[in-house]
Amino acid sequence: MLRLIDRLIAWFAIPSAVLLLLVVMAGVICRAADHPLSWTDEASGYLMVWSACFGWMSATRKGAHIRIRFFMDRLPSALNRLVRLVFEGALLLLGLVIATKGLHLVQTNLDIEATSMPISAALLYVPLIPAGLVMVMQAVLDAMAIWQEKPALHEGPQS
Repeated sequence: MLRLIDRLIAWFAIPSAVLLLLVVMAGVICRAADHPLSWTDEASGYLMVWSACFGWMSATRKGAHIRIRFFMDRLPSALNRLVRLVFEGALLLLGLVIATKGLHLVQTNLDIEATSMPISAALLYVPLIPAGLVMVMQAVLDAMAIWQEKPALHEGPQS
């Protein structure tokens, strides 16, 4: 199941980044040719949000976000474990807030049309929902690994 989620994230991330590049290139080329396209700035903004959220989800799954563990590594083992569990709980809550607020933003903006494109402004907020849910899922998985005293998928062995 986790491999499927990782593949889905990559399956959406790569085309969104390529599409972002193509839209920005089209905007630059058309401006240079003195025939600017009215929709490229807004479309690139939407695609940037989507690409960033897919990158966020991928980094969350791989444990690639920066972690400064200088002080954590100096704590006694039991306290280190407790602090890590509290940290994962905070990430779980943050993911829930992001997903629920993202859902609220989507519902609020469903009837609002984008400025220069015939699409709903809600599309800008849609990726917050899966990003928050991936964050919740990963926090649960990491907390379970900590509870069972196993290293998380993206962590090395604890000293």
